[in-house]
Amino acid sequence: MIRPLLSASALSLAATALWADPLPSWNAGETKSAIISFVEAVTDPASETYVTPADRIAVFDNDGTLWAEQPAYFQLFFAIDQVKKLDASALTSDALKAAAAGDVEALLATGKEGLLEVLAASHTGMSVADFQASVAAWLDEARHPTTGRPYDAMVYQPMLELLVYLRDEGFDTYIVSGGGIDFIRVLAPDAYGIDEAQVVGSSLVTEYVLGEAGPVLMKMPDLFFNDDKAGKPVAINHHIGKRPIFAGGNSDGDFQMLEWTTSGEAPGFGLYVHHTDADREWAYDREGHIGVLNRGLDEGAEHGWHFADMAKDWAVIFPATE
Repeated sequence: MIRPLLSASALSLAATALWADPLPSWNAGETKSAIISFVEAVTDPASETYVTPADRIAVFDNDGTLWAEQPAYFQLFFAIDQVKKLDASALTSDALKAAAAGDVEALLATGKEGLLEVLAASHTGMSVADFQASVAAWLDEARHPTTGRPYDAMVYQPMLELLVYLRDEGFDTYIVSGGGIDFIRVLAPDAYGIDEAQVVGSSLVTEYVLGEAGPVLMKMPDLFFNDDKAGKPVAINHHIGKRPIFAGGNSDGDFQMLEWTTSGEAPGFGLYVHHTDADREWAYDREGHIGVLNRGLDEGAEHGWHFADMAKDWAVIFPATE
């Protein structure tokens, strides 16, 4: 079972008790003040920028925004661990052999085709229910290779507080991620207090199959939708049907989502989580294979977006361990 460090209800109670400071793990500064000022403006009926609760939609990327993403996406670690369980005779490619050996660098060197092959081997040929059961079992047992924490303990405490603060102020909070929708739906309720129905993500083709035991939804190896970059506003429209007024991301893969959110007639808030803390987490932005942030850094200011500088703005990174 997934172990939330602080349940959504506990966080909500904490936010209520600390109403004078709804974001206690955020250091005082421009970004924290901007978030609170925006929320107060759109929730005050006397404000010219008041937004009705039905239109208070907030969307967040997952990897690198709500939980960590280094040294590789956590869903990739799940895929690798699933491939390790395969019979040696099934390891018919360099990508599968690298995954079975736990060699992330060698796997990444196989490129997109190799990654898709590993995802197909670990994510398909089973029902959605069986896949999600395997994700839940993995989250219960697996540990991050660097920190030794459970993966669901690698969530960001300041972002958990932000989610609760927004919900307490009448916002609906959604995850809009390039990660797999069926994967994230397993962890979202306990980790973030976000319902499965409020998860938007990339997806493989799913087929309705009628078997001897009844109908099942089977996961197939073909890509159905890639929820990244310009795909994010498209997916928001498809799944949510409204333009958000608050968006949070951490990479150029989130640029269009922030752009869409802050380009409407209603007020909009764009937030980038900037990974600047090599001591407590990781420091990266313009270089690398994960969470690359170039366009956001170059153009964010002209859009009026805000940056959560981890080293400067966050008093803590991860929730306290039990």
